[in-house]
Amino acid sequence: MQDRARIHVEAGGGGDGCLSFRREAHVPKGGPNGGDGGRGGSVVLVCDASLRDLEAFRRKAHFKARRGGHGQGALRHGKDGDTLEIAVPPGTEARVEADGTVHDFVRPGQRAVVARGGSGGRGNKHFAGPTHQTPRFAERGLPGEDTWITLQLKLLADVGLVGLPNAGKSSLLGRLTRAHPKVADYPFTTLAPVLGTLEAGDRQLVIADIPGLIEGASAGAGLGHDFLAHIERTRLLVHVLDLAPLDSAESPESNYATVERELELHNPRLSVLPRVLALSKADLVDEATRDAARVAWTARLGPHTPVIVTSSATGLGLSELAGTLLGLVPEEAPADGPGGDGAAHEVEPLDELAEHRVFRPAAKRSYEVVKVGDGAYRVTGKGIERLVARYDLDNEDALAYLERRLRGIGVIRALEAEGFEPGDDVEIAGIAFDLDPE
Repeated sequence: MQDRARIHVEAGGGGDGCLSFRREAHVPKGGPNGGDGGRGGSVVLVCDASLRDLEAFRRKAHFKARRGGHGQGALRHGKDGDTLEIAVPPGTEARVEADGTVHDFVRPGQRAVVARGGSGGRGNKHFAGPTHQTPRFAERGLPGEDTWITLQLKLLADVGLVGLPNAGKSSLLGRLTRAHPKVADYPFTTLAPVLGTLEAGDRQLVIADIPGLIEGASAGAGLGHDFLAHIERTRLLVHVLDLAPLDSAESPESNYATVERELELHNPRLSVLPRVLALSKADLVDEATRDAARVAWTARLGPHTPVIVTSSATGLGLSELAGTLLGLVPEEAPADGPGGDGAAHEVEPLDELAEHRVFRPAAKRSYEVVKVGDGAYRVTGKGIERLVARYDLDNEDALAYLERRLRGIGVIRALEAEGFEPGDDVEIAGIAFDLDPE
């Protein structure tokens, strides 16, 4: 089972606007008619219920959406690039490394845009005006966003079985559900989480057999991080404790403390999840020993933690355990999925939102002017760099238009406030400009 992956996604770039003029018979001086470039395709993650793991990303880790089409003459606009959809299984957590955004997929059909396509450039028709009727430039399309994304699969299970290796979790899961996990008489038989379904009438509970935890698992020992991640969404934990450990130097008390400590160190939320203690392998001890163990553990844990003596070999306690699980797990899952904490997730809602108007505060100045030397200045800012990238600076018309734009958004005034004078050097997006303050 592949439950971790790291992929690189790149949205499509926008198409370039077209530089074109109307040329027809008997129309010797037609006006500009260059069409706009299309928007690049975005990259979207989609929750697909047919998937169970992240195995597909072992074979392919790089995804790129198509770019937008270029504009053409006669006001023909370029086609928008197709959206690239990447399917992920329910339970996937996607962390976008570019900005730290986390998307949590718990319901089929959920979608999240992780890389937006670049906007298309405008054709020269947009720049015609009373004083400049034949603009001989057009805008370039902008590149699409790109980023690495870390995917982690966290099983969507109602109940998680936890315990040390060889505690009897797999055998217990096999008897409670229709699952057929591999079972053997040695530690670490289970190397990946296994799901099973407990059915009772019209109810179903999904139970996950989490591979055995060892001391130091919360710090990454063994496959600790991978295993522990799968129980973060569960709504109830069954701590499976071997009544007769193979190593006589270990005691059930110390084994119990080891697992509980690793759970709390990994995520404090796990320490407060409802618990059931299943004392396993009861067929290997006599009746007096298991009765005494049940009394002792009930006294130790208190009345809120059921203690059930079980044996997968004989079926002892399995009906009691199944009834307890059905009684403790609510029939209705939390709004944000099993094990949810009520926090909002970065996933688009399934239902369409009613139309509404959004009011946003006026944008702050998106650039900064810095004096870097005697008669030398640098203008930085993502917005200003994107503006410069729009135009071919070897084109005099485009350069003149860009300078008017810089003056209109206040860059010239900001430079003068820092002491800029005619003839001083100005660098924007790594390009030297000879700006005229007049």
